[in-house]
Amino acid sequence: MKKVIILGSLLISATIFGQLYIGGSSYIFNKGSMIYTKGNLELNGSSSNFYLRNEGHFLQGASGTSTNRGSGKLSVFQEGTVNNFAYNYWCSPVGIASSSAGNEPFGISLLYRPTTNIASTASTATSSLNGSTSSSTLDISSYWIHRFVVKDTYAEWDRCAAGTILNPGEGFTMKGTSGTDATNVGETATNNPGSRQRYDFRGKPNDGNISILVAPDQFTLTGNPYPSALDLSLFLSNETNSTGIAYFWEQDKSVNSHYLADYKGGYGAFSPVGQLDPVTGFPLTAGVYVPAVFYSYDGAGNEGNVFSNPNVNYQRRYCPVGQGFMISGSGSSPSTVTMRNSYRISVKEGTLGDTGSSYFEKKGPASIGRIPSPIAIEKIYSVAGNDYAKVSAKQVPQIRFNALLNNRGIRQLALVFVDHATDGVDHAMDAASPNDAPEEVYFVLNDSSFVIDARPFSRDKKIPIGFSNEQKANFKITVKEMMNFDQVDDVYLHDKISNEYHDIKNSFFELNLPAGKNNTQYEIVFQSATTLGLEKSFASDLVVLQDNASKNLIIENPKQKELNSYIIYDVVGKRITTNTQLGNKLKYMHSTANLPDGIYILKVMTADRREQGVKFIVKN
Repeated sequence: MKKVIILGSLLISATIFGQLYIGGSSYIFNKGSMIYTKGNLELNGSSSNFYLRNEGHFLQGASGTSTNRGSGKLSVFQEGTVNNFAYNYWCSPVGIASSSAGNEPFGISLLYRPTTNIASTASTATSSLNGSTSSSTLDISSYWIHRFVVKDTYAEWDRCAAGTILNPGEGFTMKGTSGTDATNVGETATNNPGSRQRYDFRGKPNDGNISILVAPDQFTLTGNPYPSALDLSLFLSNETNSTGIAYFWEQDKSVNSHYLADYKGGYGAFSPVGQLDPVTGFPLTAGVYVPAVFYSYDGAGNEGNVFSNPNVNYQRRYCPVGQGFMISGSGSSPSTVTMRNSYRISVKEGTLGDTGSSYFEKKGPASIGRIPSPIAIEKIYSVAGNDYAKVSAKQVPQIRFNALLNNRGIRQLALVFVDHATDGVDHAMDAASPNDAPEEVYFVLNDSSFVIDARPFSRDKKIPIGFSNEQKANFKITVKEMMNFDQVDDVYLHDKISNEYHDIKNSFFELNLPAGKNNTQYEIVFQSATTLGLEKSFASDLVVLQDNASKNLIIENPKQKELNSYIIYDVVGKRITTNTQLGNKLKYMHSTANLPDGIYILKVMTADRREQGVKFIVKN
């Protein structure tokens, strides 16, 4: 017989290797710890409750179909990050609480407003376009509740409204609320300090295998369907019926409009690419995330104008409770992927240093991808028994590129080097471009566009890079950062038609292209004509220093070359200042006191039209 444990009143944490049973008028209160049971959960009566608070998690270890049962409820909190005009993408950890066994559907009627650490009041589904919150009410606009299952066009979003029709593992969109709620229920913040509503998901907890429909070149909105964190890299790597890439919606939250034409947003791409355990295939790195470009949209949902965006980097491997994301199928026919208990982990949001944590659309650190020490990683409990102390504290070797699109939005690309990759498209490594936009820059693989390109390193590599634009457009491209990668000294954009090599490691290259798609003219290389012994630039003739103590950029010209001009740009190529008619002085000084901290590019032009680019860092 299964071991039956009856628990009442208060329980802080436990590990249970049989069935977990909560009788009528009894409850479990888990404050910040992990509870694990190998068997199923029975919330026997309608007054049986299981409270997860302060990032507490509930994990289950059984394989196969869920046998959770009972009319009682598990309650778990999660906070949104938007106001009533912007979307979060969600996936519920609970379904309807009925006495029958198994996972059940979800609807927003299962969302509550916390009033104490155990009590909540039901939210109200309003037909208004605006959700709102106060110290006594939580109104959720049902107008913006949609799902997206095996679709590829904007018109195919399926409105769920207030119906309880979302199957386990199906993600949904939901806009946030206006107003504030200063109720403090003992968490890290009040219910809603503004544009950050806390929701109480109440129902039968999802468990076991959950099948999700996918199809080639189609997208499905899914997410973490459990009341615990999820190892997203493990899920994407193991489920080979998908491309192994997850896409996350990002939106400009300063746009207060419900009109689609006013939206500014896009999808970032996460790849679990990196070193794998040679025996188990367990991912041993944090993976790679490329943030979104922000686009506007027309009435049909097509991307239009491109806008500057913060290019915020989010940490995605350790996927928190409630987080939704898009996936796409692979192969040649529709199929399914499966969420499994073996992908479940216990890791709190924001607890493992700057970047090893689980984040619900929370900003990662300024320097992306540097995960905490293995000592901190050991805090992760894994249902599958994976040893997170093996996860590397170093980011996957890579080169990050920034491309400025028509002097507006920034497209970031990641060129990743791993020995077990190929030069073609690899599952759970290469990430296809998430947008079909009027202006784009991308790696070219199999004549398709990609924002993450993983391949083995060789100094002789030639990596095709493409540009597409519906109208004449300006592009500027530069190396943003080389991460855990010091095997090359130079990075060039090679124009195969003119046979010119442009230094994009120390500077940027500017292109003005006619309308059309150009997938064959340009490539990224690590050797140039200069490397091969041809004419060199005058780079060695100048010395450029940034003196942050005196807040001056210093240009030394010891050979007194005749200089025509110098221009300072930000790291993506936006012009900051220009100085002309310089002459042949030994030294030039430019104040950087008014520049924000960051990376800048200096371009110096000689009287005979030769050019040098240098990157410098300002720290005021």
